[in-house]
Amino acid sequence: MNKKKNTVGMRNVYALGAVSFFTDISTEMVTGYLPIFAVHELGASRVFLGLIEGAGELANYLFRTVSGFISDRLGRRKPMVFLGYTLSTVSKPLFSLASSPVDVLAIRVTDRTGKGIRTSPRDALISQSVSEERSGRAFGLHRTLDQAGAILGPLLTTLLLPLIGARNLFLLSFIPAAIALLILWFFVEDVKTNPKRQELLRGARSLLRGEFVLLLVAFAVFGLGFYDFSFVLLRSSELGVAPELVPLVYLGLNLFHTLVGYPIGLLSDRTGREPLLAASFLLFSASSLTMAYASGLPAVAIIVILYGLFFGAHETLSRAVIPRFTCGELRGTAYGLFYLVYGVATLTGMTLVGYIWDTVGRLVAFSYSCVLGVAGALLMGILAMRARRTGDQP
Repeated sequence: MNKKKNTVGMRNVYALGAVSFFTDISTEMVTGYLPIFAVHELGASRVFLGLIEGAGELANYLFRTVSGFISDRLGRRKPMVFLGYTLSTVSKPLFSLASSPVDVLAIRVTDRTGKGIRTSPRDALISQSVSEERSGRAFGLHRTLDQAGAILGPLLTTLLLPLIGARNLFLLSFIPAAIALLILWFFVEDVKTNPKRQELLRGARSLLRGEFVLLLVAFAVFGLGFYDFSFVLLRSSELGVAPELVPLVYLGLNLFHTLVGYPIGLLSDRTGREPLLAASFLLFSASSLTMAYASGLPAVAIIVILYGLFFGAHETLSRAVIPRFTCGELRGTAYGLFYLVYGVATLTGMTLVGYIWDTVGRLVAFSYSCVLGVAGALLMGILAMRARRTGDQP
């Protein structure tokens, strides 16, 4: 890839980062308080909270599979990206009308469907805007811009929640999301590829071999013990954080998420992505042990640091690792296949962790998550060693 194409590509990465920045302001204005709203105001149980987030993520990942295939077949990425962002933009204000946990479930699934539609073609667009050697930097930069919005969103929630209430806050989230759509429409340049005339996931047969299968297994095992930020926010309220200040905990998570995103992307370009992914899984396990056994407000700070660092590294590296296994024409399908496997695993994992927490207690629930995190790290470590033996890593 020549220098001119790299320069144009990085402009695309910056524009897509700006889109994600404003979208994340909107999203995190909602999600920074949504778990507390669902549990404390609408009466959702922990297992139902796990189902809300798990079903949302499954929809997210399933539609990543479909949209990746469609973008490969079209030979264009931007139309699917725009459709996904539009669906998320119009759905989030509907939380203001929710009267039961079932309503929250339906709206959350719709919102995450929009994220799913946009993510695979957007990731493919980023990866095809720059060379493979620069993909860690590109994804790290995009993640950093994305998470800058994720910091501002909870801060706005903390400031506005006492003044206008949760339901008006959900309505207000429409404004930054609409700004993101305008940036996407006018400033993001599509990257065209040769259209692939094939059936859904037909190209996956050529991908399902060797190290890519081991990569999927590692993420599936890890996903079976996964829980997302909503459990961290709920646990923080149990540890003594006032409900109206819980968005500040979310801000802290996003701050550490942002701090690690770009540096870990740069480091992975030099050292390889699989070893760093294994390390991120171990951070998750350490966070789980703290969730299980620590008490008091100091524990909240430890959890915020550990989980925030884990998630920032995980979000950057899990996407940046895919190009090593795929060609450009099937890259959208590869991302879709990865997200399908991981989505099913995380739905199972979050629902199961919530169920164990409700029925047996948090010690067993988060100890289980810790064990699965270690198992995933071991599998990722095996993949890293195999990659080094074949000379595919630095």
